[in-house]
Amino acid sequence: MSAELDLAGRVVELVRRLAGPDAQAEVVVTRSELALSRFANSFIHQSVAESGTTVRLRLYTDGRTAAGSGSLVDTDGLTALVERTLTASRLAPPDPAWPGLTPPAPVPPATVFDEATAYASADERATRVRAFVDAVGGLEAAGYCRTAYRSGAFANSAGHSAVGRTAEAAMDGIARTGGSDGVARHCADRLADIDGAALGTRAAAKARAAVDPVELPPGRYEVVLEPAAVADLLQNLAWYGFNGKRYIERQSFAEPGQAQFDPAVTLVDDPLHASGLPYDLEGTPRRALPLVDAGTTRAVAYDRRSGAEAGAGSTGHGMVGGSTFGPIPRNLRLLPTGDRAAGGPGAAGGRVSGGVTGAVADPDTAALVAGMARGVLVTDFWYTRVLDPKRLVITGLTRNGVWLIEDGVPTRAVRDFRFTESYPRALGPGRVLGLGRTPVRQPDRVDGAWWEAPPLRLASWHFTGGASG
Repeated sequence: MSAELDLAGRVVELVRRLAGPDAQAEVVVTRSELALSRFANSFIHQSVAESGTTVRLRLYTDGRTAAGSGSLVDTDGLTALVERTLTASRLAPPDPAWPGLTPPAPVPPATVFDEATAYASADERATRVRAFVDAVGGLEAAGYCRTAYRSGAFANSAGHSAVGRTAEAAMDGIARTGGSDGVARHCADRLADIDGAALGTRAAAKARAAVDPVELPPGRYEVVLEPAAVADLLQNLAWYGFNGKRYIERQSFAEPGQAQFDPAVTLVDDPLHASGLPYDLEGTPRRALPLVDAGTTRAVAYDRRSGAEAGAGSTGHGMVGGSTFGPIPRNLRLLPTGDRAAGGPGAAGGRVSGGVTGAVADPDTAALVAGMARGVLVTDFWYTRVLDPKRLVITGLTRNGVWLIEDGVPTRAVRDFRFTESYPRALGPGRVLGLGRTPVRQPDRVDGAWWEAPPLRLASWHFTGGASG
């Protein structure tokens, strides 16, 4: 038995003793080792590490629900956690929609775990930062390299238990000239797979290619979106579209069974594709959840409460804050499918000859760009905000490099745009002209969440103005 599972079992026993045998309790114990090396002005200015254990308790007694958490794991600390959560439950309103506890069920083993990443040193992160800084060739560099390790356990008073552990590494860096930036990001199960030199080379090439941009008029343009920009699409689709609570409340665009996307689009939430805990906050076993299959919406994500309300059951997406915001798929993969993978109409080869050197950084993007008569290559989106949740109309800005494509060649760097676009509409039937063959995993702000996608060619994207308005 793991130390975390033993700790979770002790809390369940304390609930039985202090709240009585009829109380229902679920306990999540997580031990975390998180470390970050942050750099700016081309040197590391912050190297921090955090280690701790968190115990989360959810308690249902006398028709009322309350939750609490703490980090003191001795007998006094655990007793205090149970007592204050029990007090809170007595003050809580009745909870007639309580979905009950997760029953005993087999939990799949974690598929990937790298010890070297879990216990990586500051020197190992610094080595990658140094490689990034050296590779940008004198440009100003900034960003971070992080590693994360979590070992956890779940237990409830229904007799269900689960254990797991996860490790992750990520690097996000920019290279900056006097007036332009280039970016490169990568998230991986192994720190050994993070290549600081390759990321720095890419970021520097993009920064140099983005100098002296021109202004283009607003309007609808054909676009190639690089994986960093596609990650923003996936994140917003997950938060506001494939969220079971929003679906129940009729705030989501999702219509399971309907062909809402282009046939080239297949989306899967796949937490066990990478190093991850094999259970959610409620102990439900996690598994791959197909959300869109060849253009047809198949599912949304549920925790136990929203799943019970929908009559569908949990999909393994219980999470902190889920009762307020809803369950969110946070490991979304856009899978290349069919003949449109790596190209689409007019695509040729894997190289772009001529044009702005460095604008196109990989063969997948080159193949998509080569098929465009006239359009725009976009590296990244940021500051995206929802204007219409039901249609998922988003406004935001481009950043870190935009280029005009003419006859399959990037001819000029372009000033940043503001855009206003319905993400489902942009990915709708007939609108996806090509997908790259090689997905790239992009880190989220929080470890454990990531977005994996190849570059994407779309028939239309609505740019509504410059970055200033």
